[in-house]
Amino acid sequence: MPEVIINGPEGRLEGRYMHGKSPTAPLALMLHPHPEHGGTMNNKVVYSLYQRFVARGFSTLRFNFRGVGRSQGVHDKGEGELSDAASALDWLQSYNPNAPFCWVGGFSFGAWIGMQLLMRRPEISGFLSVAPPANTLDFTFLAPCPASGLMVQGDADQLVPPESVKKLVEKLSAQKGIVIDYTLIPGANHFFTGQIDELVKVVDDYLNKHLPEGYERPEEKKAKTSK
Repeated sequence: MPEVIINGPEGRLEGRYMHGKSPTAPLALMLHPHPEHGGTMNNKVVYSLYQRFVARGFSTLRFNFRGVGRSQGVHDKGEGELSDAASALDWLQSYNPNAPFCWVGGFSFGAWIGMQLLMRRPEISGFLSVAPPANTLDFTFLAPCPASGLMVQGDADQLVPPESVKKLVEKLSAQKGIVIDYTLIPGANHFFTGQIDELVKVVDDYLNKHLPEGYERPEEKKAKTSK
């Protein structure tokens, strides 16, 4: 997981990046929870999602928002963090000009930023939103939502009531051509303590069903060529 430094809107952004082995590897950008509540790119949920996309052969990036870790700047209540995410995606694309598609994933606050980035960047074709804080942050900008995706939450989430996320899913699912897969993980809290494996399995199952036709995981290609 090589460390990378990205030129962000307010200075240096610290990241970790793994380059896909294929010259046409797709892209994945992972976004972390709220900076003012201890969120960093090393959060267990973010790290686990990052690892899964790396294993799938994506060129994958996670980074610290401004003011977190070695990233410069100060927290900007979402507006600046959205600019950070856009700069990170620009950096990712500059190193992968032949990438056929791009996914964005985020946890909690990062899910909110990820969905805003989705609205602004038409090249993003899929998303993962883990425990999106629909009870405290405004998601009305998703009108219409430009892509289908996955939302995952624990049914014992102590910070985001499952009902608030369910309402968001229902609103987005009512839009023509948009399908939102919504999974509640039994017993999981907001941070999926002790249940990261269950979260990863949900994500894996979703990717198995929804990656573009013709895209194969590296292990699938290896299995075919060894026969």
